[in-house]
Amino acid sequence: MKSFRGEKKLKALSVHAHFYQPPRENPFTGEIPRELEATPFHDFNEKILAECYRPNALLGNFEFISFNVGATLINWLRRADPITYQRIIAQDRDAYARRGVGTAIAQPYFHVILPLANRHEKETQVYWGIRDFVRHFGRKPEGMWLPETAVDYETLEILATNGIKYTILAPWQAEEETLNTMQPYQVKLSNGYDISVFFYHQELSSEVSFHDQATANAHEFVADKVLKHYEDGSGLILIATDGELYGHHKKFRDWFLTYLLHSACKRFNIEVTTPGEWLREHPPRTSTRIKENTSWSCHHGIMRWMGDCACTPGNGEWKQKLRLAFNNLASFLDDVYVAELSSHGINPWKMRNAYIEVLEGNLTLGELLKEFSLESLKTEEERRLEILLMSQLERMRMFTSCGWFFDRFNRIETRNNISYAVHAIMLVKRATGIDYHERFGQDLQEVIRDDIEVTGEEIYLEILANALD
Repeated sequence: MKSFRGEKKLKALSVHAHFYQPPRENPFTGEIPRELEATPFHDFNEKILAECYRPNALLGNFEFISFNVGATLINWLRRADPITYQRIIAQDRDAYARRGVGTAIAQPYFHVILPLANRHEKETQVYWGIRDFVRHFGRKPEGMWLPETAVDYETLEILATNGIKYTILAPWQAEEETLNTMQPYQVKLSNGYDISVFFYHQELSSEVSFHDQATANAHEFVADKVLKHYEDGSGLILIATDGELYGHHKKFRDWFLTYLLHSACKRFNIEVTTPGEWLREHPPRTSTRIKENTSWSCHHGIMRWMGDCACTPGNGEWKQKLRLAFNNLASFLDDVYVAELSSHGINPWKMRNAYIEVLEGNLTLGELLKEFSLESLKTEEERRLEILLMSQLERMRMFTSCGWFFDRFNRIETRNNISYAVHAIMLVKRATGIDYHERFGQDLQEVIRDDIEVTGEEIYLEILANALD
């Protein structure tokens, strides 16, 4: 692709697709249970693979869009369909070879609402996400997509200190009232760093996401919807959507994407690019501040994942109580873990960050312990430490945002989160003998809704019984 330098009337477009599925594995078996709603497929991962990931890879779309693939999805994809996985990796690699910039960007390891996490958890999520990205794509990421684009300054500081150059946010997440979404902005951070932010085009992103007719024909979409936005000048139009839109939520929209990228944009003299490529030739000329504790999928900030808001009205009490129960459990798990690591004179958070190398298969546990000068641990001490590290993984996985997203807590997403919490409690009990089951059950008694027959505690007891079976 030719350089943008010196172009006076450049019209450019980028489509960012956020590909993600929550963890679906039963933590006690490691297997994904059959999901009847996905019939005739075994589960929704397989269904969406057939309808979206595989078709888009076959069409070569990953080479021309900006995209992120969450760790829980890409690691499943690597096992379930190595051919599709390799096509996605190869398309990013081909883009990098041609442009010097890949099309893939990173994502925190689990889909956690980062402003609701403490600093240590944010740091681990970002660090693990970067290491997982390097494992798959073989290079360091320049950009990072935030789960639900939920943001605060602490999160941006952690991104910047880890070498992330940019992220993508919704336009209403900026304090700037006269925001120009056709250019990136610089956000200055209190730790002396700064980060570039691309604000996606709200109207066009909504058209693609929610209006079926808008994406029925790529040429008409550009002629009727896109071109008018270049009338006041040149620049980059960034469209950001869920990636599963292209073929899963909307049939044949994988083909819309192909025609948009290769035919319609060419016909109307629009350059197809990515935020990373654009940033190299068009660094931010203007700075702005962000509105903390905001997101792209809740116009009430991040209330959807912690209380009552108009997105899911009348559900504030159970969401608040579930969040409290999980926060209490997380504090307990952290206290036990920190006490164990401190007894060995080790920084617990550096150890947890480094544990990704064991999860990714880059190090054995013994090699990790040696790096922290713990090679002389007794066998039972080594095993206890390993179990507590596993409990920390579950401690983060249990905050997967899907568990709070919908209006009912008896859905599979919340049940899965409770399963990860149960597993974390069982691991700590196995390692230390300390039993948190009763306290967690008591907290979940408060998770209730008038039109749901079961309580959070009853779901928890059911999961616990099955785990002990």
